[in-house]
Amino acid sequence: MWNDIELLTNDDTGSGYLNVGSRQEHGTALYQVDLLVKISSEKVMIEACNFDLKFSDTEVDVVGLCQEGKFLLVGERSGNLHLIHVKSKQTLLTNAFVQKANDENQCTYQNLVIEKDGSNEAIENVDFNTVKELQGQIKSNFISTENYHTLGCLSLVVGDLTSEIPVIIGVILCVKLWFWLPEVSVEIYLLNELSEDSVSVLVVRCLTEALPENRLSRLLHKHRFAEAESFAIQFGLDVELVYKVKSNDILEKLALSSVDTSEQTEWQKLVDEAKENLHKIQDDEFVVNYCLKAQWITYETTQEMLNYAKTRLLKKEDKTVLIYSDGLKEVLRAHAKLTTFYGAFGPEKFRLYVWIQFLEANFESKFDVKMLENLLNSISTPVSLQKLCPWFKNDVIPFVRRTVPEGQKIIAKWLEQAARNLELTDKANWPENGLQLAEIFFTAEKTDELGLASSWHWISLKDYQNTEEVYQLRTLVNNLRELITLYRKYNCKLALSDFEKENATTIVFRMFDKVLAPELIPSVLEKFIRVYMREHNLQEEELLLLYIEDLLKRCSSKSTSLFETAWEAKAMAVIGCLSDTDLIFDAVLKIMYAAVVPWSAAVEHLVKQHLEMDHPKVKLLQESYKLMEMKKLLRGYGIREVNLLNKEIMRVVRYILKQDVPSSLEDALKVAQAFMLSDDEIYSLRIIDLIDREQGEDCLLLLRSLPPAEAEKTAERVIIWARLALQEEPDNSKEDKAWRMSVAKTSIDILKILRDIQKDNLQKKDECEEILKLFKVVASLQENFEVFLSFEDYSHSSLVADLREQYVRTHEVAQAKHKPRSTPDPTAAELKRLSMESKLHRQALALQVSRQELEAQLTLRALKDGNVETALKKCRDLFKYHCNPDTGKLLFLTCQKLCQMLADDIPMTAPVGVNLPSEIHDLACQAATICSPDFLLDALELCKYTLTAVELSRQCQMDDCGILMKTAFGTHKDPYEEWSYSEFFSEDGIVLESQLVLPVIYELISSLVPLAESKRHPLESTSLPYCSISEGDGLILPAINSISALLQNLQESSQWELALRFVVGSFGTCLQHSVSNFMSTSLSEKLFGQTTLVKSRNVVMELKEKAIMFIRENATTLLHKVFNCRLVDIDLALGYCTLLPQKDVFENLWKLIDKAWQNYDKILALSLVGSQLASLYQEIEMELKFHELSTDARWGIRLGKLGISFQPVFRQHFLTKKDLIKALVENIDMDTSLVLEYCSTFQLDCDAALQLFIETLFHNTNASQSQRIGIASPESTKQQRSKLLAKALEMVPLLTSTKDLVISLSGILHKLDPYDYEMIEVVLKVIERADEKITNININQALNILKHLKSYRRISPPVDLEYQYMLEHVITLPSAAQTRLPFHLIFFGTAQNFWKILSTELSEESFPTLLLISKLMKFSLDTLYVSTAKHVFEKKLKPKLLKLTQAKSSPLINKEITKITQTIESYLLSIVNPEWAVAIAISLAQDIPEGSFKMSALKFCLYLAERWLENIPSQDEKREKAEALLKKLHIQYRRSGTEAVLIAHKLNTEEYLRVIGKPAHLIVSLYEHPSINQRIQNASGKDYPDIHAAAKEISEVNEINLEKVWDVLLEKWLCPSAKPEEVSSHSRERLLLSTSQALLLGVFYITWHLIQQTLGMHQLTFAHRTRALRCLLYLADKKTIESLFKKPIEEVKSDLKCITFLALFETLNIPITSEQFRNSPKEGMIKGLWKNHSHEAMAVRLVTELCLEYKIYDLQLWNGLLQKLLGFKMISYLRRVLKAMSSIYSLWQVPYFSKAWQRVIQIPLLSASCPLSPGQLSECCESLIAVLECPVSDDLDMIGVARQYVQLELPAFALACLMLMPHSEKRHQQIKNFLGSCDPQIILQQLEEHMNTGQLAGFSHQIRSLILNDIISKKEFGILAKTKYFQVLKLHMMNTNNISELVNYVANDISVGEASVLVTEYSKHLGKPVPPDASPCDILKVKQGVLSF
Repeated sequence: MWNDIELLTNDDTGSGYLNVGSRQEHGTALYQVDLLVKISSEKVMIEACNFDLKFSDTEVDVVGLCQEGKFLLVGERSGNLHLIHVKSKQTLLTNAFVQKANDENQCTYQNLVIEKDGSNEAIENVDFNTVKELQGQIKSNFISTENYHTLGCLSLVVGDLTSEIPVIIGVILCVKLWFWLPEVSVEIYLLNELSEDSVSVLVVRCLTEALPENRLSRLLHKHRFAEAESFAIQFGLDVELVYKVKSNDILEKLALSSVDTSEQTEWQKLVDEAKENLHKIQDDEFVVNYCLKAQWITYETTQEMLNYAKTRLLKKEDKTVLIYSDGLKEVLRAHAKLTTFYGAFGPEKFRLYVWIQFLEANFESKFDVKMLENLLNSISTPVSLQKLCPWFKNDVIPFVRRTVPEGQKIIAKWLEQAARNLELTDKANWPENGLQLAEIFFTAEKTDELGLASSWHWISLKDYQNTEEVYQLRTLVNNLRELITLYRKYNCKLALSDFEKENATTIVFRMFDKVLAPELIPSVLEKFIRVYMREHNLQEEELLLLYIEDLLKRCSSKSTSLFETAWEAKAMAVIGCLSDTDLIFDAVLKIMYAAVVPWSAAVEHLVKQHLEMDHPKVKLLQESYKLMEMKKLLRGYGIREVNLLNKEIMRVVRYILKQDVPSSLEDALKVAQAFMLSDDEIYSLRIIDLIDREQGEDCLLLLRSLPPAEAEKTAERVIIWARLALQEEPDNSKEDKAWRMSVAKTSIDILKILRDIQKDNLQKKDECEEILKLFKVVASLQENFEVFLSFEDYSHSSLVADLREQYVRTHEVAQAKHKPRSTPDPTAAELKRLSMESKLHRQALALQVSRQELEAQLTLRALKDGNVETALKKCRDLFKYHCNPDTGKLLFLTCQKLCQMLADDIPMTAPVGVNLPSEIHDLACQAATICSPDFLLDALELCKYTLTAVELSRQCQMDDCGILMKTAFGTHKDPYEEWSYSEFFSEDGIVLESQLVLPVIYELISSLVPLAESKRHPLESTSLPYCSISEGDGLILPAINSISALLQNLQESSQWELALRFVVGSFGTCLQHSVSNFMSTSLSEKLFGQTTLVKSRNVVMELKEKAIMFIRENATTLLHKVFNCRLVDIDLALGYCTLLPQKDVFENLWKLIDKAWQNYDKILALSLVGSQLASLYQEIEMELKFHELSTDARWGIRLGKLGISFQPVFRQHFLTKKDLIKALVENIDMDTSLVLEYCSTFQLDCDAALQLFIETLFHNTNASQSQRIGIASPESTKQQRSKLLAKALEMVPLLTSTKDLVISLSGILHKLDPYDYEMIEVVLKVIERADEKITNININQALNILKHLKSYRRISPPVDLEYQYMLEHVITLPSAAQTRLPFHLIFFGTAQNFWKILSTELSEESFPTLLLISKLMKFSLDTLYVSTAKHVFEKKLKPKLLKLTQAKSSPLINKEITKITQTIESYLLSIVNPEWAVAIAISLAQDIPEGSFKMSALKFCLYLAERWLENIPSQDEKREKAEALLKKLHIQYRRSGTEAVLIAHKLNTEEYLRVIGKPAHLIVSLYEHPSINQRIQNASGKDYPDIHAAAKEISEVNEINLEKVWDVLLEKWLCPSAKPEEVSSHSRERLLLSTSQALLLGVFYITWHLIQQTLGMHQLTFAHRTRALRCLLYLADKKTIESLFKKPIEEVKSDLKCITFLALFETLNIPITSEQFRNSPKEGMIKGLWKNHSHEAMAVRLVTELCLEYKIYDLQLWNGLLQKLLGFKMISYLRRVLKAMSSIYSLWQVPYFSKAWQRVIQIPLLSASCPLSPGQLSECCESLIAVLECPVSDDLDMIGVARQYVQLELPAFALACLMLMPHSEKRHQQIKNFLGSCDPQIILQQLEEHMNTGQLAGFSHQIRSLILNDIISKKEFGILAKTKYFQVLKLHMMNTNNISELVNYVANDISVGEASVLVTEYSKHLGKPVPPDASPCDILKVKQGVLSF
């Protein structure tokens, strides 16, 4: 059966195949041998499915697979049969079909036969649940084979599972072959047993007969490609299949290979094998796909294979007929992507999986918003802006706008946030880096910048660019620009978040906040802040005030400490920068309101400083100061809530008083006064509070300190409160008792004070007395007897009577008990006595016993006990407190007893230091004043003699200094003062002995006023003068003895005055006694008898004779003593004179006068005494002599006090007295009245004296002032002048004739100092007062002028005329000449002199005064106005205008200029002569620089000229002159106004200034300003001129209808006469961005009426309509457009596209309608257009744009288009077309596509030459960008382009081209050669200058790294050592962690220090900073450790 069997096995896999000779009937047969199962006793191995099962409990007999290896059947020796699912390893069925054999070595299952049935639904679906259900349907039955054989079960046949008996067992053969014979193949299963390593193995193989195709497939599957190739050739099969499978196999091997150098040979062989294999394959599609999708290992291999595919496809194409190839498209696309990959990542980052992902990624088609967000989120924070910004600008943003327009808002939002984050992440470059990032959204390439007709698509982007996110980004850009300006120009750094919250005003605030030191504020203000305010047209002064207010709000409210007052210093520093006094006061007020209370010293000083100023707001300041004081006051008490003052003022007052601090009362009063509360209410509250505190003394002190009215009201309030308080029932607690006693005691004292106050109001006084008594009762009962009742209960009479009786008895017992005892200690005894007495008083008071009665008894008791001190004290108290007749009686009695005791020398206790005689006399006097009439006469007599006793005692006493003490009666004056300054005569005498004198006088007193113990009858007197003769007989004789003894003693002691008074007094007493008893002789004889009468008479006569003799002797002595005193007692002297004979008296007086010499005081005294005495004696002649003498003496005294000697005329004739007048008037202290009195006294001429006095005054004052120049102060001079004026004015009315005086003063006036206004004013006012009309001086005019001159302060130095005048009048020029104008030259001088002086004084400030002076002098006011206007213009306005032209205007300067201008205009308007006014106004206007102020000046000139013209009559000759002037002014005004507008809007360029005379033409030119284009390029920019505002202002100035100009512009721009290609591409933008509301409406109108055929004079074309519609779509929003056209916006856009192309057809004169264009097939239309018009450039362009728009990608057509565009030299346009084609992959197959790119790149380079102009350099950069943009750069001649760049000296550009070369080996060699021949520094420089921004920025980084790496590899560090690029090299090496070589170079070739610095920087870069104190050597020692890190 078998012809030939060959079994081959594969040791690796265990598989093999069997070649079996075919049966003869079949010929050669192919069999495939498959190893199915290998079974051992230990393990079942199924190789086909790599499935292992282990059965450890039993052995496996049989095993088999079914269902193509999905299931496994295993038969165990135990009899179990398992059905297992191979893949999941789940056992589906386990059943014991056969019993286990007895012999363990005997197999239970001998064989396994598996048959396939049709029920495999569960198997196909892998449904285990169904399998389990089927498991339940299986029926098993055991059929034994023992009846047939003894080998057991050899086989198990599995049949139909649904049959009743599915399993059949019983097969005889040992190896059972079950054949399944398909139609085309036969399977043979071969089972054989093998022995492997002593293990028996059973192997099952399958032999399958197959077709050649299957065999080939099997060979290919086994990778036996050589056999497969020969087999395919042998059997005539597809050999390419073998090549393809082999190629794929190579790819699999390549996928398993790596790029390692060790394996490079192996994978390179595979690549070569793949190339060789591809050459054999004819299937281009397979080759293309193979090259595209193959995972080539390296970039170079990938590029090589793509080139192979591209070359292969291009070779097979028919060059005559271009056929579109998808394969070529994909190859080109892949090639472009590979080039992009190279540019983006570089060949070194090429990885298989990365490249496959990159290739397969259809980024643009799949790109959506979500991907954009993921892309943006994947950008790491530390990405360099130099890389990020160009990428966003040139790639990301244009790409998003093109593919996902709605993603623009996401980019805008991301850019905004990223820019903001830079403030934190890149602070060093902030905020410029933020602006750089944020503005790229607006500077990125626009979608419509291609310049193609299809650029109408920009309309769709507008909706996405007007979103909130874009608006916020635009706002951020503007904010960052301003922030940069703030940083760099104004040195103010603010956080962006803070800046965005600010405005121009608050930014100024922040600039102030940044100034930490207040003293720097003025300089910072001048240097930065003021500049900023001027830039932003802020009002400086007002803004400074606002800052102070803002500072106060922010700082004062947040102060947590009283010492946090830094803001105060800053606020005050800002105030110092203010000049407006109103604003200064407002600022001070705000600081007052906000300052922390209490104020700091600085704030206090500030406020007080401004309180002293003269300003209307000072009153507000004062009120605020009071409020502050109130706040300060309340803060002192912890009250911060000021609102309490308005709500609970009394509560606040009580709280303040309760604090009980020294200032509580004063503060409470301040609060009360502030809120209109009465002071007495506060005082009463204070006193009540003190009473509660038991501080009664303080209550009384307070009450006594008050004014009577306040004290009365306060006391009344307190008493009312006390009564109410005590009315409450007591609670008998100690505290309550103490409080009640305090209230009662204090109330008593208060009532006493109240009683004293109300003493004049009897009714109130009585009421007060009653209340006082009641309170005394209350206080006494409370304090002494602890009786506490309610207040009214103390008034019960029965209760009081019982208590009184009780206490009287108690006191009597106590008094009796203590009386006999004696206390050894006087102090203790006194205390005990006082205690008892006090208790007695309290008892008496409590019992309502009169204190007077008690004190009277105690007084007499003390006197009886000899306690004089106590008696006197009680008498004084009684007289003080009980001044009534009873007290007077007690005092009289006490006085008598004391005299008796002194006369009898009774022992007594006299008080120390008390003058007892004086005290006795005081008692007598007091008794006389208050006693009843019954005691009055005795009391008076007692007073008289006790006074004598006092006088005697005075002569007895000496003080410690040995001076006689003299105590005045009833006073307590200082004896020294009494002795020295008394005006009464005091005699000098010998001191008396008190032991001798006093007992005698008191004995005399006791005799004259005897003590009467018995009761007296009414009006009965016991004293000697008034007693009866019976009683007097016993008194007169002792009295005479006492008188004689005392008189003798006085004479011996030379006490003549005292003796004289005593003699007169005592004789008078005796005489009065005698006369009073013997008034009638007859009656006396009857009553007393003759003897008694004679006796009495004899006694009296004897006394008379002795008295007269004594009196005369004493009088002469005393008279001499009196006149010899310093102060003469004239009355006493006159009295003494009357005691002497007349003749003797006059002789003595004249002798004394002669001896007096010039002692005018003594002479006056003598003359007065003599005059009075002569008058008494009626001696008229003598009286006249004494009168004249007294007159001379008086004048001698008066003039002597003034220093004037009266001796020359003393006692001379009256006529000689006039010689003394000159001396009088020359005296500086002389008074007018004195002069008049002198003249009147001596009968002299008063007018002559007064005139001489006035003249002398003026001469002396002027002379003294001249001598005191520079010494006297202005105040003293002013005071002296005012005194002089007053004195002179006082004398003028006294003159009877003032004529001579006026003449004299007129002469004096002309000689006065012309600058001495005060003296001149005095003279003028005196002349005015004289009221004489004889002078030619207008006094009123002179005084008015003088008044104005005094108020004026001179501003210029004296002129020559003044020096000449002073020299002529011999007057020294005073210092006042520097501040004053000369009165004489102005008033008395000529008009010429007047203007000479005033011309130098002209100013805005001095003008009002000078105007008044000119009016008074009646000089020409027009001259003054003209001169002042010129002066103010030249000195003030013109410098400011010049300054304004040099610097930016500021509101402050503008305000000042406006104010000055208004002042000058007011001067000009005041000129009476209108021609003068116009002339001066024009002359001034000519000197004003061009601008708004000159425009205003000319406008004012027009007004003056028009006013002049109106005032000229129509026939006047001047009218024509005025009209010509007005016309000329109009022209000048318009030109100047137009120029001012241009200057204001920064449009004053030469171009526009040339046409200011043609305003309409100028407006048209303005609407073509280049800034309009700039706005489109950078919409977020600023500082663009406002064209509309300028045009409007120019039209207003020139009276032009602006709307007509707009119409012309619309017609010009919308309907240009030039062809479309000649019209500027920015016409639309001009219109857009310069369109006002009126223009916008015009555009709307034009667009809406597109159906009209004409606009103005032009026929509407499609081009016109296109522009109009574009403008409309740009300007209007979607809603407006849809409402206007009544169609969706998309249809409007479609219309625009249609008419855009129709406009181009129209240009080519091709008639086509809109309908035709819309409905015609576009491809046919395009090809027809190309066929007929390909010779026209415009047509070629139209075809190009139509193809792009409608996606006509015919390769033949496009090939011709590119050639034509290049032929027409439309290079720029061609480049834009190629850029558009770059996104259309199918057009890359155009043959001319690569060449077109080459030409576009090279043509600009060929046309350039060295040195390059800026334009040529820009074109070279554009060419390099084109190289980067070219999608087929591999086809470009990079070496040729690089050579051209080298020729243009642009090596950096050349190196960039070389780096883009496709072939790596060639590229590396070219770069190596190039680097060896160029200067790296030049390349780095060009990279920095030309390739650092834009699309080249990213690529320049690669070039820079290449250059630096080349330098590092060559170790040529010296090339950059001394250049700025050395730092770049250091950073590059640091970033690559390779600086060892550089450190060595720097250390060896430069310096160790520099090397250490480099190491330090690198260590810091690594995060391991070097210690700061390490030396360079130490740093280099450790460098190895750092570098190794």
